[in-house]
Amino acid sequence: MKTSILATGLSCIALAAAAETPVLTVLTYDSFVTEWGPGPAVEAAFEADCGCDLRFVGASDGAALLARVQLEGASGTADVVLGLDTSLTAQAAATGLFAPHGMTSPTLPVAFDDPLFLPFDWGWFAFVHDKAKLPDPPKSFEELAASDVKIVIQDPRSSTPGLGLLMWVKAAYGARAGEIWTGLADNIVTVTPGWSEAYGLFLEGEADMVLSYTTSPAYHLIAEQDDSKAAAAFAEGHYLQVEVAGKLAGSQQPELADRFLAFMLTEPFQSVIPTTNWMYPAVTPAAGLPEGFESLRPEISLLMSSEEAMTVRAEALAEWQAALAR
Repeated sequence: MKTSILATGLSCIALAAAAETPVLTVLTYDSFVTEWGPGPAVEAAFEADCGCDLRFVGASDGAALLARVQLEGASGTADVVLGLDTSLTAQAAATGLFAPHGMTSPTLPVAFDDPLFLPFDWGWFAFVHDKAKLPDPPKSFEELAASDVKIVIQDPRSSTPGLGLLMWVKAAYGARAGEIWTGLADNIVTVTPGWSEAYGLFLEGEADMVLSYTTSPAYHLIAEQDDSKAAAAFAEGHYLQVEVAGKLAGSQQPELADRFLAFMLTEPFQSVIPTTNWMYPAVTPAAGLPEGFESLRPEISLLMSSEEAMTVRAEALAEWQAALAR
């Protein structure tokens, strides 16, 4: 009897302790939380610091995050959304579902100051190719459109790289963007929901080039000791992606959410970004950047403000759809 009472008491203590452990839920894109992504290292480091339970919830690619937040509205269970970018932040802000972070943004290649969203990494979009299979890649969108080079891209309605490509063409060509897409239509092998599917098809030899990042070749160099991949330099310049995180106004753990956003800019988080998310960290780690990250730093960086991106998004999407429907 005494043993049973003791066991019951210990079980109650354990349950009470578990109940008292605060839980922070971070909604992010799927690749962030894979075993090879930043998620596992970030989770271990933050939990060691906060005495809490950090739970990542994956939601496809980056553009799908905002759709989920909008669908769930104020009844959503997430505390932080990590993985939106500046093509989506004005639309996200307009929902009224995000709260100010109250922090100073880190220094980026472009001026950045947003009261609701804090950057955690950034990078340039680029078309990646195999140097042996395509030794002389197109050097502009116009050259690409005039060639028979086959490409794989991502859907701008579900993928932040796909949306970034729309903004890239629009920023570079303005009123001529529809014409450029018409020229590119027969180069496109397929459009995938997200980055992972597109890059996988490229690696399987289904296309000559894939929409990715200037840092993608660094992955092959560092992780695989393979220097066969390169990012093609485009004369128009390259569109910059700035990935951000924001605290939801309906968070049940607002102080813990603030603590996570502050932690996001510290060494334990930022140091794992280059070789897990394969992007430039918002704060350069003490050890510097890995080999290969300087291989392509575009002379021209293109980036629309979040408000401009929201304004032109519908028009850019319509131009893309019209060209691919022909």
